[in-house]
Amino acid sequence: MVQSATVSSIKQEGDRLTIKAPISDTRPWGTFTVLDEGPGYKIKRIEVNPGHRLSLQMHHHRSEHWIVVCGTALVECGETKELLTPNQSTYVPACTNHRLENPGVVPLVLIEVQNGEYLGEDDIIRFQDDYSRA
Repeated sequence: MVQSATVSSIKQEGDRLTIKAPISDTRPWGTFTVLDEGPGYKIKRIEVNPGHRLSLQMHHHRSEHWIVVCGTALVECGETKELLTPNQSTYVPACTNHRLENPGVVPLVLIEVQNGEYLGEDDIIRFQDDYSRA
């Protein structure tokens, strides 16, 4: 039985095969693709365009782990800021103000692992946003 594939997830349920394509979305700052999800976790591939950043935000019900694949990430988490390069990572606890920015000239690609009881896209409070979504 195959649990997941690069392009799609395939699950066998009795005599049926269910193929689930990854969920992708375009945002003003770049794109994200949900690679896998299950009870209590969600894994995304996030690409942030050069010179763009996500909103300063917080989540009540989830924490996030970010691992940089390529490019440079400027991460604001609580009162700290740090620069991350490929193969470096950081942890964002639930209920903590945070922001992700690409200060570089090449796309920033990272893997985000979300953990929590509720992982909906509506669990977001924006404090500041370059795209007037706050």
